[in-house]
Amino acid sequence: MLDDTLKAQLQQYLGMLRQPITLIASLDESDTGAEMRELLQTIASLSDKVTLDTAGNDARKPSFVIARAGETTGVRFAGLPLGHEFTSLVLALLWTGGHPPKVEQEVIDSIKSLDGEYSFEVYMSLTCHNCPDVVQALSLMAIVNPKIRTVVIEGGAFQQEVTEREIMAVPMVFMNGQVFASGRMSVEEIVAKLDTKSGEREAAKLNAKDAYDVLIVGGGPAGAAAAVYAARKGIRVGIAAERMGGQVNDTMAIENYISVLETDGPKFAAALEAQVRHYEVDVMNLQRADKLIPASEPGGLVQVQMANGGVLKARSVILSTGARWRNVNVPGEQEYKNKGVAYCPHCDGPLFKGKRTAVIGGGNSGVEAAIDLAGIVQHVTLIEFADQLKADAVLVSKLKSLPNVTIHVNAQTTEITGDGSKVNGLKFKDRVSGEEQLVPLEGVFVQIGLVPNTEFLKGTVELSRFGEIVVDAKGHTNVEGVFAAGDCTTVPYKQIVIAAGEGAKAALSAFDHLIRTPVPAEMVPA
Repeated sequence: MLDDTLKAQLQQYLGMLRQPITLIASLDESDTGAEMRELLQTIASLSDKVTLDTAGNDARKPSFVIARAGETTGVRFAGLPLGHEFTSLVLALLWTGGHPPKVEQEVIDSIKSLDGEYSFEVYMSLTCHNCPDVVQALSLMAIVNPKIRTVVIEGGAFQQEVTEREIMAVPMVFMNGQVFASGRMSVEEIVAKLDTKSGEREAAKLNAKDAYDVLIVGGGPAGAAAAVYAARKGIRVGIAAERMGGQVNDTMAIENYISVLETDGPKFAAALEAQVRHYEVDVMNLQRADKLIPASEPGGLVQVQMANGGVLKARSVILSTGARWRNVNVPGEQEYKNKGVAYCPHCDGPLFKGKRTAVIGGGNSGVEAAIDLAGIVQHVTLIEFADQLKADAVLVSKLKSLPNVTIHVNAQTTEITGDGSKVNGLKFKDRVSGEEQLVPLEGVFVQIGLVPNTEFLKGTVELSRFGEIVVDAKGHTNVEGVFAAGDCTTVPYKQIVIAAGEGAKAALSAFDHLIRTPVPAEMVPA
């Protein structure tokens, strides 16, 4: 199951174990059960600190628990944790074996202090690039806090559960039998959701921070580049972001960033954060900006109020809040989100194996999604509003060659229908004839571009009719001391490399502003 190279790497990792662990397996006679036995036997053979016990009798078969020696509880994997989840398996082995996680001690302390009994079940698919973050977060929590139980369930191996629980998007998390969350979440986000007083404490910490020379709002490629360029000037820099990496985290493959032949979004995002932290930038994660307050006088401090009520101050601010998936805004979309309406074909496509799906959008993202889905699902219907597909010719040619794809152009989506619990169809209107059609199906993937995250700036910073921040060639906005960069601005072509360049430019402009502006009295040492 594991080739020689992977075995050698795994053996090297297992050499980091500080205490013995036991793999307690509950197996069956299925093919997956046989593969799981082989995988666990291989792991046990690579370290004298790993023991395999095949006498487990858990209700979910095949599954196995990674437990400390002498114990019977720990993180349980139901189904094979391979593909994107192999890293999650390795980390669970290491953490259970005493190897310290690369997580801030403050986060570990927060996990340990959680009061109450929590039983988590997280459903994932092996092709989902958003799932590992959630799997690893909940695994860590179960290892750190004995009151927390975590079961990681591979949906493909437990199709009956997926059907009964009507799971149509991953990662999907249940807590104590009830839906807890869906979609990508970090360990900090999960802890904050459980700890109801964390917002107040975080706001107090923000309020106590000294003013920055440059404060960056948003942690995608533009924000990260701005942070690095500003910090290299030797000034005080802070970056407040909902998640470092921004939407890059949701990108599957990156093959056009100059000097990087090929990578994926999560790896690229991790590299961005690592470089930002290397320059000792004050990184504030899980922070969503709620209001921008311009300086009350020339050269004064700009303030940014966060959703938790905390306020940060700075001599200059760079807005790099990025963009998010655009909604189609028709009846049924919100009602059936994660119940058949999805936005990530890589993550959720396997859940629709053998079913009928639609893709809304005929650009590169939409056509690529339709091509990917066609290899998994029974049939794909692609809906495009314009009179022709806008994707690259090579993609359009590939799509048209597929036998289980139907393409409708000049088609306006009017409704996503359902039975009250899940999607059962899509209605669209032919823009030429006016005729309306209903397509029976089980899943709809929306791929119609992005919308900038700028709602909190209305009435403060000049925005275009598309909601983008209006900037000049140097990244200036119409507000003194406030700059902007990346996908949230009017700069054309929303690409990672362009966002990074614009972030660097904004940082240089902000520094130029600082050296030409007197330091506010409140920042001058007494």
